[in-house]
Amino acid sequence: MGWPSSIAQALTLALVAAPLAAGAGEVYSFVDPDGVIHFTNAPSDPRYRQVRRTRDVAGLYRSTPPDGGSPQGRQLPAAGRPGPYLDHVRAASAKYALPEALILAVMAVESNFDPRALSDKGAMGLMQLMPATARDLYVSDAWDPAQNIEGGSRYLRLLANQYAGDMVRTLAAYNAGPEAVRRAGDAVPNIPETQEYVRKVVALYQAYKAGR
Repeated sequence: MGWPSSIAQALTLALVAAPLAAGAGEVYSFVDPDGVIHFTNAPSDPRYRQVRRTRDVAGLYRSTPPDGGSPQGRQLPAAGRPGPYLDHVRAASAKYALPEALILAVMAVESNFDPRALSDKGAMGLMQLMPATARDLYVSDAWDPAQNIEGGSRYLRLLANQYAGDMVRTLAAYNAGPEAVRRAGDAVPNIPETQEYVRKVVALYQAYKAGR
């Protein structure tokens, strides 16, 4: 997760309970002539088509392109086992006015619910907090599941406020950082990892929201 090194100033903003955009559970995409995949949950271009969610034979969730062809990237992880952390997720959901399904989906893609997960860049725990960002989010122990979920959810809320509740841009910024989203014209950056990340989280969000 590519977060800015310091978000202390952003944390002085009021944590307004701005809801995620209506229809945020649906995502649309198209592939431009250069092969770049574009995502949105508020389509304004006639080329956008809704991404459909299907199951493969192993029960893993994946996104099917509008032309019915092979999905881009790897298959999604199956909805994991969040049981030990559900109380923390529910508390963060209520505190920051975020859907429980969204927090669960981010955790699943970030760490597959492994509280000891450590990325090669140093991101830690369930929601993969970088050390400097964890400090800015008032997380003293990123290995503690309760603190990690609290910090990651707090940052998701800050981003949701920044992007007027747009789930797609919120997730893109969580993965690549707000600066990358700004450089992309306030859209999902042309970064394969980030495009795949958004696709995975949205699909799992839909799965958790549907109770699967």
